[in-house]
Amino acid sequence: MSKPSRRSRGTVTVQDVARAAGVSAMTVSRVVNGGSNVRATTREAVLAAIEKLNYSPNSAARSLAAGEATRIGLLYSNPSAAYLSQFLIGALAAARRAGCHLVLEACESDRPDAQAEATRRFAATDVEGVILPCPLSEAPAVQAELATAEIPAVCVAIGVAVPGTLNVRIDDFGAAAAMTHYLLDLGHRRIGFIRGNPNQSSSMERYRGFVAAIEEAGMKLSDVAVEQGYFTFRSGIIATERLLDRADPPTAIFATNDDMAAAAVGVAHRRGMHVPQDLSVVGFDDTQLATTIWPELTTIRQPTAAMAETALNLLLERLRSPEPVDPNRTDDQLLDYELVVRESSGPPPGVAVSTRRAGVKAL
Repeated sequence: MSKPSRRSRGTVTVQDVARAAGVSAMTVSRVVNGGSNVRATTREAVLAAIEKLNYSPNSAARSLAAGEATRIGLLYSNPSAAYLSQFLIGALAAARRAGCHLVLEACESDRPDAQAEATRRFAATDVEGVILPCPLSEAPAVQAELATAEIPAVCVAIGVAVPGTLNVRIDDFGAAAAMTHYLLDLGHRRIGFIRGNPNQSSSMERYRGFVAAIEEAGMKLSDVAVEQGYFTFRSGIIATERLLDRADPPTAIFATNDDMAAAAVGVAHRRGMHVPQDLSVVGFDDTQLATTIWPELTTIRQPTAAMAETALNLLLERLRSPEPVDPNRTDDQLLDYELVVRESSGPPPGVAVSTRRAGVKAL
């Protein structure tokens, strides 16, 4: 017989039933509340565990509603330490305010079998819901394992909402278009663009926003230079070297995260170029890195900490809902972004610009 949780001080909790039945606490809640979207074999296992443990649904509901009984998992894998640090700070602060437990687990491999195995191990730790920051938010193997375990997940910082899941994101398309318009307004026409990892939809949305702004300005895609990056500092170095080695190098580089933008600034310095007098460099995310390099980066502020908090609260709202919740419902939360102007951007050599595009914040 499974032992009652130490948190319950002798009272059988929803987590105890979940462990005995080999399911998630959310699944127990669905069975208790008469939810229809539960397999017959799973329902039987939960009911058998309820009878065996002499479990009271009323006390279970109170336990599930209590913050201290809720365990939220965070499965992460991100090449940007600056982005991940900001995300974890937001998630931990939100968990503390909500009074729930946050369980962290790394999944560094990009192989589907390794991701599936890591997710299975994580699901076995009794987490009731999982936060998935990019790139795992778009990993099919991770999504499939969580669905099998009937553990709800919230996908964060994706370019396009994942159907049937909770999502927290910004308008990557609009943000990239706004940054491109800003560079065009400064007078830049030779613009270099460093794409993000091709396995993330946010990379595609940022590229689409860039292309849309270029075409809106009456230019052709052949008028600009595009290089592939992977959201890593090293990939930013390689892409910048290729851009600056062109016969007609860009006067501005738009790197689609701050790590790659910082790499671009470093390459420019190494070549004896002045930023922004000789080359403007702009980034994306507004991580701590953006204000720790010189010159400080003009970038898109993605509210990373707020996205983590919103993700956690979405999960808690679903887990603590007194009514059955359709697990296949899509809930898409779109947060605001901001274009922040700092010292790394300016007009191209020989061009004076006295006006700034509306909605741009200068720091």
